[in-house]
Amino acid sequence: MPLSLQNISLKHLGTEIQNTMHTIRGNKHTPGTGLGYLVEEATQSGEQTPTPDSSTPAGKEPADSPKPAPKSSLPASLPQKTKSQSNTFPFFSEGLVRNRTAQEKVVALEQQVLVLTKELKSQKELVHILHKALEAAQQEKRASSSFLAAAEDKDRLELVRHQVRQIAELGRRVEALEQERDSLAHSVSLREREVQELQEHVQLLMDKNQAKQQVICKLSEKVTQDFTQPPEEPRLPPNPTDRDLLSQEERMEHLKDDMEAYQTQNRFLNSEIHQVTKIWRKVAEKEKALLMKCAYLQARNCQVESKYLAGLRRLQEAKAGECSELLRQLIQEALQGDTGVASADSVELSPVSEYDEYGFLTVPDYEMEDLKLLAKIQALEVRSHHLLELEAVERPLQQRWAALGELAPSAELKQLLRAGVPHEHRPRVWKWLVHRRVQHLHTPGCYQELLSQGRACEHPAARQIELDLNRTFPNNKHFTCPTSSFPDKLRRVLLAFSWQNPTIGYCQGLNRLAAIALLVLEEEESAFWCLVAIVESIMPAEYYSKTLMASQVDQRVLQDLLSEKLPRLMAHLGQHHVNLSLITFNWFLVVFADSLISDILLRVWDAFLYEGTKVVFRYALAIFKYNEEAILQLQDGLEIYQYLRFFTKTICDSRKLMHIAFSDMNPFPMKQLRQLRAAHREQLDAELRKLELLKAQYLERQAPRDDKRPEGGASEDEGEGDA
Repeated sequence: MPLSLQNISLKHLGTEIQNTMHTIRGNKHTPGTGLGYLVEEATQSGEQTPTPDSSTPAGKEPADSPKPAPKSSLPASLPQKTKSQSNTFPFFSEGLVRNRTAQEKVVALEQQVLVLTKELKSQKELVHILHKALEAAQQEKRASSSFLAAAEDKDRLELVRHQVRQIAELGRRVEALEQERDSLAHSVSLREREVQELQEHVQLLMDKNQAKQQVICKLSEKVTQDFTQPPEEPRLPPNPTDRDLLSQEERMEHLKDDMEAYQTQNRFLNSEIHQVTKIWRKVAEKEKALLMKCAYLQARNCQVESKYLAGLRRLQEAKAGECSELLRQLIQEALQGDTGVASADSVELSPVSEYDEYGFLTVPDYEMEDLKLLAKIQALEVRSHHLLELEAVERPLQQRWAALGELAPSAELKQLLRAGVPHEHRPRVWKWLVHRRVQHLHTPGCYQELLSQGRACEHPAARQIELDLNRTFPNNKHFTCPTSSFPDKLRRVLLAFSWQNPTIGYCQGLNRLAAIALLVLEEEESAFWCLVAIVESIMPAEYYSKTLMASQVDQRVLQDLLSEKLPRLMAHLGQHHVNLSLITFNWFLVVFADSLISDILLRVWDAFLYEGTKVVFRYALAIFKYNEEAILQLQDGLEIYQYLRFFTKTICDSRKLMHIAFSDMNPFPMKQLRQLRAAHREQLDAELRKLELLKAQYLERQAPRDDKRPEGGASEDEGEGDA
């Protein structure tokens, strides 16, 4: 083995490699630089530099020179090389090193220590990183070994799952650290804002203090001047010009003093205003926090009350014999608990009012007590969700609508309409939506002409319209109050439409569509054009005809979409022979007017007036998805029908229903809807032609029988006359 390798110490391998690198650098540098560096290094290490043998050639080490220890062999050879190299350059002599002052050597050694300290720190960091990498490699090796040593695939799969769990745990740790970092950054920003406000306040106080000091200094100077200057001897009275000049100067001085006083007062008032503003902000923040807490407590109160009512309903269904009277009493108290309950200062304790913004009873007066309970539970849950979402969802939505400005078709408007229009903006938005639909039909004065035509001649559908007026929304105070003007408005709107569209005239269900339009728009003519837009523009042709052909087609389309989107539910309903058309036909005919509460219903209409009938399909599917699990638990056809009669009363979360309709039901292309409608329309036409053919055949067979009927038989009229 070469002697140089024998002398290297494995214990201090890093030091030996570093000294070797310094030697290589010294050979490449200029002689003066290398000499100074090696002398400094030798001085730092505290070792004596051996004198090279004269027989050794310049720039080479003696091959057989004795080494006292492997650790110090390499540093000892460095001065020999340096001196050999210095002999080859006559410009630098050994006296240059001896003449250097001790201070320069100390400075050089300190710099060397700093360099070596930095290098040592970097080497330690590198060793730490290598240790981490080695530990990771060992763990990976152990995992791979255990994976390869596993006898069965189950064990290997468990090892892979363990790795996945470790990865997920690390991901959660990273997310937690990121959240902690964000919270710390937020707190730092709050602290910086507070510091900035305090600095501004200190600056204002300093300005005010400085202004006061200036005034004090001027007053002190004036007083000192008055004391130091003796009163002058009386002089001759000045002439009028000098008197005017003096009076102007005095006036200017007074004005300057007044200006300084006003400036000081202004600074003081500004500081006071700043303090009052800070106090007002704090009070506003406290008020907002208290309002949020109050809303949360009211929401919790609604949830507790709804759970209490749900518990009473379940006990009632269980038919506990001895407790039936007690349950009936508790239910009556729960249903009438918020009527007449008020504090001394007339503050409502119950957050659920009797009527909503559009006059609908929040708890309708159903004949069945079970439906009353469901309606009360639904009202409480809806109010609870509204209170909880007020700050996070509803208020930002109102601000976006307030900042929207002029309406124009856009993706943003579409998303806002799907989220729902606030009560104060809904009339304006609906008028714009209706105008887009009927602008090709609208003519000035058309509505008044139709009304005058109705006054001149009675329409054949007037009797049926009069009968339906009393059946329109019996749970709405605007249509049940004897002094309300809404029934008369509704009558005129329906008569005008029957004259405007003689093909349809009047169809049951149009009264509910026109009533919803009246409740929102309030103006007769606007409600009339809204009804025209729905019947003649949004809905397909023949939707409200005598045969209701398009309505039947949509029911078949809905069956196909339910089979595609909710196959488990349709299989369950098919197993129990449930015909959904008995439930959903009226949904489509009146756009959920009889099925959903007003808060959810009007959100459906917001999107329906903009996007069309596709919204009706989306919400119909969403209603079944919302209650899918509850329906799947029912195992009897009659029980399913009874549940479907009122299951829309269990929908309380409008945001959840909207998310299902516009997210979970995707994709929902309009092209697919048109194709399904065309296919089912063709199929229904074929069925109707077949029925017409069977009818004609029956009439042909019946005609000869009528001719052969005996003449001697007594008719029913004759029999009655004899009696």
